[in-house]
Amino acid sequence: MPGKDIRLAGWGWRHPGRKAWAVRGVDLSIQPGERVLLLGASGAGKSTLLRGLAGLLDPEVGDEDGVLQIAGEHPRAAAEPVGYLQQDPESQLVMARCGDDVAFGLENLAVPAREIWPRVDAALSTVGFGYPRDWPTAALSGGEQQRLALAGVLAQRPGLLLLDEPTANVDPEGATSVRKAIDAVLDDTGATLVLIEHRVAESLALVDRVVVLSPSGVLADGRPDDVLSTQGDALTAAGVWVPGAPVRARRSPTSDRVSLLSAASVRVDPSIVDDVSVSLRTAEVTAITGPNGAGKTTLARVLGGLVRPSGGHVEGTPELSGTDRRPPWKWRASDLAGRIGAVFQDPEHQFLTGRVCDELLLRTKDVRRADELLARLRLEKLAAANPFTLSGGEQRRLSVATALVAAPALLILDEPTFGQDRNTWTELVEMLDALRAEGVGIAVVTHDTAFTEALADRVLWMSAGHLEPAE
Repeated sequence: MPGKDIRLAGWGWRHPGRKAWAVRGVDLSIQPGERVLLLGASGAGKSTLLRGLAGLLDPEVGDEDGVLQIAGEHPRAAAEPVGYLQQDPESQLVMARCGDDVAFGLENLAVPAREIWPRVDAALSTVGFGYPRDWPTAALSGGEQQRLALAGVLAQRPGLLLLDEPTANVDPEGATSVRKAIDAVLDDTGATLVLIEHRVAESLALVDRVVVLSPSGVLADGRPDDVLSTQGDALTAAGVWVPGAPVRARRSPTSDRVSLLSAASVRVDPSIVDDVSVSLRTAEVTAITGPNGAGKTTLARVLGGLVRPSGGHVEGTPELSGTDRRPPWKWRASDLAGRIGAVFQDPEHQFLTGRVCDELLLRTKDVRRADELLARLRLEKLAAANPFTLSGGEQRRLSVATALVAAPALLILDEPTFGQDRNTWTELVEMLDALRAEGVGIAVVTHDTAFTEALADRVLWMSAGHLEPAE
């Protein structure tokens, strides 16, 4: 299927119930087969624009302004579907088995039955998916979900690929494989690409054009080298991850640490976590990294009291839980939230109210602290917004705020820097550095090497359920 052209003239979108437009005044023309990297600060409207191109914004619900066309038609009226990978891959998985999930889209496109399974197998192989067709989708890690969702998109061979952070939850080696897979598909099909990716340096070889977006329209547009060389300083100041701009490392000034939580010989069957022992301590940032599917998220949930291990023991020390010697998974919900602050891999799973401010006030009566956190994490203007209308980066910052608002002694964060621009990333790192200085213990599951280099006191490597010091 040949690549599709895109035209936006004065286009904008406002979410229902919002006074401010998510993005407005966008003038942009993309030719068939072009490969465009869409950059901008968190909340600049990048994901909103992609959702508009995918035909997922309903003018009867929100407000649309200007012209938005793919091959001369509004996306909601287009006869041919586009290939759209969302920020949250789990929301795209609809079947219980992995092969069936990829086949689902092909069946809906009326692809001849004899072609479906060869295309499914080819797509799974292209993205480096390491499981058979009948593997349960519920058993996948976030990064594995991302690969599977991408396979479902690529199998359809669309004329337009819209990819929103396709490597965000993928380990570095896997991210390289994913980019190679996208490149190969584009070479083979001639499809047009619009890509959102915070790993800018690694993505430049995949694109031939960079467009920088702001809530008020396009800030810059041109060849990658030209845009980054002529406007690099301004883009860095605006929060764009410009290659070559260093980040400052921060290290804890103290070695006087005591244990907050200890895990001994922990197991979660079937061998997701296998004989893991670890201690989390005051005034220390422990980074847990490793390949997708290694068991990192499951371990974080065990340490956070959200999953009961099938073997071994987890215990809070008196510094964390006083005289309560029960394992964290037996604590009352109010005690757990007050002692351990958690950020899930999928932040929307922990939202319970219809307003950003209410998410924090649900966990504290201290309005001043809630307002302070919203300001520090650049969410104050969204206080009245529905959490589910936020961008992925904004949702992640809100989940961090909900974890911090009760002032817990221990934080367990799963990919907290996902979807963050340089400025919000720096703000988050500085906030965690300040909490560490106050004695808070912090454990972070992450693939963000810049984060571990900037903040981690200790890096642990997890592979096939086992945990050991990183080399």
